[in-house]
Amino acid sequence: MNHNDGAPDRTAATGQLGFWMCLALVVGNMIGTGVFLLPASLAPYGWNAVFGWMLTIGGALCLAFVFARLARAFPRAGGPYAYTREAFGPAPAFLVAWSYWISMWVGNAAIAIGTVSYVSALIPPIAQVPGLHALVTCGMIWLLTAINCRGVRLAGGIQLLTAVLKLLPLIAVTLLAGLVISADGGATLLPYRPQDITLPGITAAATLTLWGLLGLESATVPAGKVVDPQRTIPRATLIGTALTGFIYLFVCSAVSLLLPASMAVNSNAPLADFVAIYWGGNAGLVLAAFAAISGFGTLNGWILLQGEMPNAMARDGVFPQWLAPVSRAGVPVRAHLVSSLLMTLLVLLNYARSMTELFTFIILLATTASLVMYLVCALAALRLSRTGRMQASPALSLVALVAAAYALWTIYGAGREAVGWGAVLLLAGAPVYLTRAAASDRPLSDPR
Repeated sequence: MNHNDGAPDRTAATGQLGFWMCLALVVGNMIGTGVFLLPASLAPYGWNAVFGWMLTIGGALCLAFVFARLARAFPRAGGPYAYTREAFGPAPAFLVAWSYWISMWVGNAAIAIGTVSYVSALIPPIAQVPGLHALVTCGMIWLLTAINCRGVRLAGGIQLLTAVLKLLPLIAVTLLAGLVISADGGATLLPYRPQDITLPGITAAATLTLWGLLGLESATVPAGKVVDPQRTIPRATLIGTALTGFIYLFVCSAVSLLLPASMAVNSNAPLADFVAIYWGGNAGLVLAAFAAISGFGTLNGWILLQGEMPNAMARDGVFPQWLAPVSRAGVPVRAHLVSSLLMTLLVLLNYARSMTELFTFIILLATTASLVMYLVCALAALRLSRTGRMQASPALSLVALVAAAYALWTIYGAGREAVGWGAVLLLAGAPVYLTRAAASDRPLSDPR
């Protein structure tokens, strides 16, 4: 196996993803609308959000370590689905893949909404005309679906370009926040009062902040299209998670604590509003444009994954075989179409909510669905290491236990509404699995 992760000639020749494209996929899928809209959702929590970020970053790094070790031992397409199947068999694997797939197209709806929210700062009628934001959102969804249906190489190139572009405004916001704080000695910051720090506040904030780091496992899903996956995927996962966590901590915390709470809570574009206060309205519009580019790139990366997951499941016999074929370019077109159709329906059914309300509700729902996958993958790492199917170590056991505890804690923090709807969506997968199992020659307990 070739261990040159750069290998541009090989990547270009086969249409596969090298290290930099995988890193762009991880960073690009995490840095999207979250960093640009989360300050509005986190504003009511004040300093609790800062502690929430610290816990989230620590938990995400534990999860990234678990996925890096799993990817090194089992570099297979489907990522979380493949790992769970190795550890627990097809039924739990289906549950994980189903919940992960739900989190993808539900989360993609939130990304699309967040992107259009920033576009509305550039084109105000989108937010003012009833229903128009939903139509623009659906149009962007299908544009990127068409791009991904053309091939992984084109989607990967767009991901790399937008990953670079989205870092520019975040650097600018960080520098601006530093200048503001240094100019007045921190007087502009929301005052820190120990009595305002509560465990429920930190827990609720941490659940919201996890939305910003969903996608740390992104490089594991298209493993079959990655150059030297045993080295490339673990490196991209760990480096991408650490880099993204650092950016989120400084950017989101600065805006949440410096922007007036009343403005942040009601803002469709909090980072743009923050920049506009100190650098003028034109600077805010420029940042809004970059935020829209960021969301566009993130949605592109997640649409790539939302087609790969059901396709891998269909090829394994647990999803309808109609989703198994791929195009001449190796793209699961049918899986893309089904996922994007579900995403479109979710947007249209909820178009009456405000963009901020809809964004907050959907990210809680998507996060809850993802946490099921994170929990089971942490447990899978523990089981596989104990049974000798992957290299065991005290560090892996400890980190996997911490990751599992973190996932359980964050599920609790999501609240009854999100957990309730998440449970309903998970139960909706039972008829699909039972139907496929009845039609299959393999027994349900087959741990292949």
